[in-house]
Amino acid sequence: MSMQRCGIEAIEAALDAGEDITRVLALRDCDDPRLAALLDRCMEAGIDVILGSENDLWRMAETSPALALALVGREPEADLETMLERGGLIWMLAGAQYQTNIGYCIRVAEVSGANGLIVTGEWSSDDRHRIIRAAMKTNRFMPVVLGGDGLEILESWKGRVIAIEDVGTEEPWDADLTGDVILIIGGEKDGISEELLDAADQAIRIPMAGFTPSYNLQAPMAVVAVEALRQRRS
Repeated sequence: MSMQRCGIEAIEAALDAGEDITRVLALRDCDDPRLAALLDRCMEAGIDVILGSENDLWRMAETSPALALALVGREPEADLETMLERGGLIWMLAGAQYQTNIGYCIRVAEVSGANGLIVTGEWSSDDRHRIIRAAMKTNRFMPVVLGGDGLEILESWKGRVIAIEDVGTEEPWDADLTGDVILIIGGEKDGISEELLDAADQAIRIPMAGFTPSYNLQAPMAVVAVEALRQRRS
């Protein structure tokens, strides 16, 4: 089921139904009285309201145009400890180096319905700015943790760990991608380290038939993201 409620009427219906709305994105500088009434209702209910541009609303809306969008069923902010405690589907980028690639991966993770994404390594403030810019501020609607040691993080995780690497013996549709699971994507050059592969419960691979057996970082992630979403909707 979609995590977005698109438009004033859909959000009002979600509020009436008691759905778990955690954040609302509304059009900035809009004088529509229906929107003002909706935002008052949301704030009275303790729902976080943020304002965005017309381009924000157009780009994110499932059906355009819309004056407001609501996030349902996901807490949009969390530190690492909270993210691991919440469980569900979590992505880990282990060894990724290029900020633009990471930003694109944040967008893939968010649209997959994940509860969060972890990017291991150390990142400067400039790096973080470039990553968030490439992510088109998708981090406003899904927790993103930049930094940390992959092995230490997995030691704190109580769910399953699945690595996506060409040494895998199963294809994504043959693996169980439901429940509490961290899905690991390796870096652009070196893939997933042996240490992380050893820590994983399972390794899966994306089918390849070309002469140069390599996908760009977002491609295998997108393949697994769609399959994970399909399974988790069943």
